[in-house]
Amino acid sequence: MPADRAEASTRHPRHQRRGEARLPAAVATLVAIVLYLALPQQLLVAPRFVVPVLEFALLIPLTAINPRRVTRQTRLSRVLSLSLVVVIAGTNLGALALLIHDLVAGAADSGQALLLGALQVWLTNVIAFGLAYWELDRGGPVKRTQSGRSDFPLADFRFSQDENADTVEEVAAGSSVKSDWVPTLVDYLYVSVTNSTAFSPTDTMPLSSRAKVLMAVQSVAALLTSLLAIARAVSVLK
Repeated sequence: MPADRAEASTRHPRHQRRGEARLPAAVATLVAIVLYLALPQQLLVAPRFVVPVLEFALLIPLTAINPRRVTRQTRLSRVLSLSLVVVIAGTNLGALALLIHDLVAGAADSGQALLLGALQVWLTNVIAFGLAYWELDRGGPVKRTQSGRSDFPLADFRFSQDENADTVEEVAAGSSVKSDWVPTLVDYLYVSVTNSTAFSPTDTMPLSSRAKVLMAVQSVAALLTSLLAIARAVSVLK
């Protein structure tokens, strides 16, 4: 990309961008809902259908505002989208607290059910925090695609594409500077997966205080889930 073209991409809103597809975020949310519905009874933080109904109630207007592409944002849609993430993450952390209690106390009738519940909590943890990073970084999905870089809020994360402009040509061509690259939901889910498996940042670094706090909470939650599930599995298999 010529230098003047790259410079222009940082100054002018990218109205030609189509925006991210709504489907991946909707599917991720639906998977989180199904995982909650399938939790063992002792890990539910509310009656089984209350939380999923609330999540559906938040998802439906978001889909109505942006049915195919996430290109429009209103104050209401922003509140709804952040509320949906809070509900998913909050109820899953509540389920994790109940899981820890049952694993430590050994109160569950079925060890296998608790192990399956631990996997469901871990997977929901990945989805919830991936959605949180997606909603917060650089102003959210609408801001990232519909505004020029000069209008972005400060970044919460530094991706490898953000610093590849001076590498070999075939790598530099995909960098943020030369291709006007911005992260999508898949990138944030990848960050969430690696943070939940390595219990620390890998190739994407948190920059803001809120990003560091969120990654710390996710890492601790994933670590507790993994350690206690392994301990329970050992006791079940004995």
